[in-house]
Amino acid sequence: MPLSATGKQFLRKAFPDHWSFLLGEIALYCLLVLVVTGVFLSFFFHPDMTEQPYTGSYAPLHGRMTSQAYASVLHISFDVRGGLLLRQIHHWAALVFVAAIGVHLLRIFLTGAFRRPREVNWTIGVTLFGLALLEGFCGYSLPDDLLSGTGLRTAQGIMLSIPVVGTYLQFFVFGGQFPGHEIIPRMYVFHILLLPGLLLALVGVHLGFVVHHKHTHWAKPGHTNRNVVGKPMVPQYSAKSIGLFFTLTGVLALMSALMQINPVWSFGPYRADHVSLDAQPDWYVGFLEGALRLMPAAETNVAGHTVVWDVFLPGVVLPTTVFVVLYAYPFFERWVTGPTPERHLCDRPRNQPTRTALGVAAVSVYAVLLMAGGQDVLSYVFHAPFEVLTYSFRALLFVLPVVAYHLTKRACLGLQAADRRRLTEGRATAEVRRTPGGGYQVVRTPLSGAEAYRILVRDEPRPRAHGTEVWRWFRKHRIRNALSRWYFAQRVELPTTEWQRKRIEVARAAPEEAQNSGES
Repeated sequence: MPLSATGKQFLRKAFPDHWSFLLGEIALYCLLVLVVTGVFLSFFFHPDMTEQPYTGSYAPLHGRMTSQAYASVLHISFDVRGGLLLRQIHHWAALVFVAAIGVHLLRIFLTGAFRRPREVNWTIGVTLFGLALLEGFCGYSLPDDLLSGTGLRTAQGIMLSIPVVGTYLQFFVFGGQFPGHEIIPRMYVFHILLLPGLLLALVGVHLGFVVHHKHTHWAKPGHTNRNVVGKPMVPQYSAKSIGLFFTLTGVLALMSALMQINPVWSFGPYRADHVSLDAQPDWYVGFLEGALRLMPAAETNVAGHTVVWDVFLPGVVLPTTVFVVLYAYPFFERWVTGPTPERHLCDRPRNQPTRTALGVAAVSVYAVLLMAGGQDVLSYVFHAPFEVLTYSFRALLFVLPVVAYHLTKRACLGLQAADRRRLTEGRATAEVRRTPGGGYQVVRTPLSGAEAYRILVRDEPRPRAHGTEVWRWFRKHRIRNALSRWYFAQRVELPTTEWQRKRIEVARAAPEEAQNSGES
């Protein structure tokens, strides 16, 4: 009976119906498509680097020495019925899968959905993102064509740039000198067994935390920090979710039928003395390619060890720093905010201008690095000097994030001011009225209760100004308070009455606060 009651309660669970909550489902369904198409492809792919003359259906490569892995990919593409379509669905689904996770994380970041009690689930999501990047790179490298082989060569150079242990790490991963004969079989095991197992296990844990903590939700009448009004899982939400799955699968199939991706027969098999032109890596590693291209040449000899900074910094330090910042950010915000109750209401990005500006600045850095990863193609297409593009991207890498940060912060404050004006003066209509003085003015009407509620109910943490102990080393609290002032000081105050402020506090109250107030 208890199990039956739990099942019925789960089936009645309410799901928010805002479109932004579908990003996680898109990632989940892309993973399902990847598993199904990957099982099919695994029947025909041979992860063997033994070379022999090619005798398959693709005539231009007849007689060329190719690995078994490369020949099996050509066999899937030209001889297996539906093989090319399913292979392209697999590749497009991988790109959309990583993109959906990235955009989903960005949505969680901008709306503050990582705050208590969801910090652990945020770290699981970041881990899933990292595993998805690694899984995509492993699958991208399996065909052993010229493009993927060049990517593996880049990865080997990054490993070698790690001081002291780089050489040993490269031997361990590749099973000897590059390219060796072990890297494709090893990556195949990672791609079809270890990484998918970890992804599926973490997805299960992630969804378990979502069910346990409930969904975050947008402020609407009837919603509070304690409860969410939405569609029940059965039948409304499940029907919509199944429809999303079939729509996504259809779109991926249509893209794969109409848009060619990764034509390995055009690149040819990998040769260490050949380089692929007019081709770029998949988008999720394009930023790494751009960082390697923009870094000036620099190296240092220390105690007999050479540190190649132009590879070590962009190839090792940069991605490590990105993930450390992603893991630490929820705890940083809690530190500058101070002890807070549970937060289940989503922030409108405009109401947290500093956080939103930081997110936009980070996206601008990624955009510059991604464009820099294709600077040779841009130079060829637009007839721009290669050196000019290089120096321009180097300058943009430092200038654009600062500009994006300040413009975004000003835009958020401007939107807050516009919200304040709408509250005080009403919403502009399409009517124009003539004033007694002979002028004209737009007719404004009061906001609806739902729209005013959405604007008024917002999280308003105040800068910390207490706890400054001068005797502490490094004056830790003083640093924290200064960061808190920078993070929270700038905002536009809303015109609220005492009664409205009490109603807002009730809507934003955490479950334990509401329980305590009820007992008192």
